[in-house]
Amino acid sequence: MKLRALSAAVLALGALVTVPVATASAATLPACQHFYTGPIPDRPVSGGHGPGSLVGAVNVSNRLPAPTGVSGGLGGDGKVTFTFSRVPGAKAYRAFRNGQALQWISDWGQPTLQVTDASPCQNANYQLYAMTAEDNSPGSLGQISTAYRVGSSGQLTPYALAKGTTLNYRVTAYNDVAQTALGYQAGPGFCAVDARNIPWGTRISVPGYGHCYAADIGSWIKDDILDVWLPGNQANDWGVQRLTLTVE
Repeated sequence: MKLRALSAAVLALGALVTVPVATASAATLPACQHFYTGPIPDRPVSGGHGPGSLVGAVNVSNRLPAPTGVSGGLGGDGKVTFTFSRVPGAKAYRAFRNGQALQWISDWGQPTLQVTDASPCQNANYQLYAMTAEDNSPGSLGQISTAYRVGSSGQLTPYALAKGTTLNYRVTAYNDVAQTALGYQAGPGFCAVDARNIPWGTRISVPGYGHCYAADIGSWIKDDILDVWLPGNQANDWGVQRLTLTVE
């Protein structure tokens, strides 16, 4: 049901009576759907082996810091709207919802910048990064922010998987030489996740692989599947493994 902001005043017996204003509720939002609506083949566990030497952690500390000062939430119009603070040196910003591009914002000196999601869903993960240029080249992209979710109050609050959280997942491998969906250059230490469940920027320890940094998605990467990056035939050798992952 679409929420309506109600306000009215009626004069009765010389007194002013005000009808309370209805507030938006995150519980009324539809469930977030996976971005790929086509059939996804079953991927049974087949076993396999890792690269031999474990992959180290991805370093993103040399990139622009993530935007901060995020404030806003679900309004009576059914939209999620929020603002954030400028990042010094940024020329533009991108906002994402569950790993899907939501909005591009140019920086022309405004003190705060705004993002609007006209079709929000329950427990969506909203994330941002700043860019040093407007060409979306891998080197211009800043650090991804923490995720923000609409809470019970209707306001956005930070969300992250707690360190030490364990996940029993099927782990596959890919070897695409291209930009990840986040925009970084794919390579060792990156992994694709269902961004509805694991926000981008989450660091995960993968037995037999090493460390992975969630920065990609995939049409077949849904629910309990995670895809680690390996070069060439090492991706095929990995197979499909059922592993207990640990959030770092």
